[in-house]
Amino acid sequence: MVAGLELAIDEINAAGGVLGQPVQHLPGDSGDTSDSATANQTVTNHINSGVSAIVGAASSGVTLSVIDKIVAAGIVQISPSNTDPSLSTYADGYLYFRTAPPDTFQGKALGLLLNRQGASDAVVLYINDSYGQVLSRNLQENFAGNANLYGYDYEETDFSGLVRNAKSKRPDSIVLIGFDETPRILTELIKQGIGPNKVQTYLVDGNLSSMMYKDLPRNIMKGVKATLPGVLVDKDLQTSLLGVNPDLSDFSYAPETYDAVVLIALAAEKGKGTDSKTISENLDLVSSTGKKCRSFTECKQLLDAGLDIDYDGFSGAIEFDDNGDPSIATMTIFEYLSNSRFVPREDLSITSSVPFAKY
Repeated sequence: MVAGLELAIDEINAAGGVLGQPVQHLPGDSGDTSDSATANQTVTNHINSGVSAIVGAASSGVTLSVIDKIVAAGIVQISPSNTDPSLSTYADGYLYFRTAPPDTFQGKALGLLLNRQGASDAVVLYINDSYGQVLSRNLQENFAGNANLYGYDYEETDFSGLVRNAKSKRPDSIVLIGFDETPRILTELIKQGIGPNKVQTYLVDGNLSSMMYKDLPRNIMKGVKATLPGVLVDKDLQTSLLGVNPDLSDFSYAPETYDAVVLIALAAEKGKGTDSKTISENLDLVSSTGKKCRSFTECKQLLDAGLDIDYDGFSGAIEFDDNGDPSIATMTIFEYLSNSRFVPREDLSITSSVPFAKY
């Protein structure tokens, strides 16, 4: 994500900057959801520095801990990776935007994927928090077959009863919506004879990992599929990102970060001002109407010619809705070749409108 931001700033400044001035990057640590003090101090520093916009936070939980302070300061904020649906209708004064779709979309994509795979009876084992609830409900609403939902608490250590319930439904598909507890659930599924080698299994972005399943039986994960919000990062962008940081091994949310920065710059160009109010008022105008363009340079040339623009970047067609969410999004589907290696299945990726975040 940081590489995506820095790449965008480098390219914008190489093209002359915003309104003739170079873009400045003031980095700041957002901490994590258990450390709200770090994020709050960073936001205070940004406010005192007079920033035009804030890119982040990476985590929805961190954003929820600082958004009120950012809104009170009148600063526009764009997150490239927040997916909590509650942020869609948050009282943000139209200052909060995101280039990643809310979890309502991933749930919808899961349902559509099961339909496409010919599933008819699915069991969904989901972590019983807002993340798991939203994904499982939207999956159920968009799945043409029968979906049995079973929630569990993160603190649980014995998953035998949960798996027995799943097995009793004789599913043809199992969806696991969770985090680092997933290997323990998979171990119990294997023990009771309905592991990935017996029943088609699906994961989500929270438990998609190249390291998490290394201790499971050899190649048991082969054929497991997983959803990850966002488009597949193309080779040219990967090369450019590696030019910024040659140590990168994961490109998740880099396109969304790059596009967030470019959209801020284009909104300032269109509105002829770098204040947050001008930027927020023009973000939807540069992303959803006018002539399509794919780069800051190309879009700026159109703006300079007096034309309206529709920026479609590396993350796809964004088109902010009234909540500041992307109204169109892409879900990339990955498939495991072994316990520690997965590859994109471009033939299964799903581009669709984003359902309203009603949960």
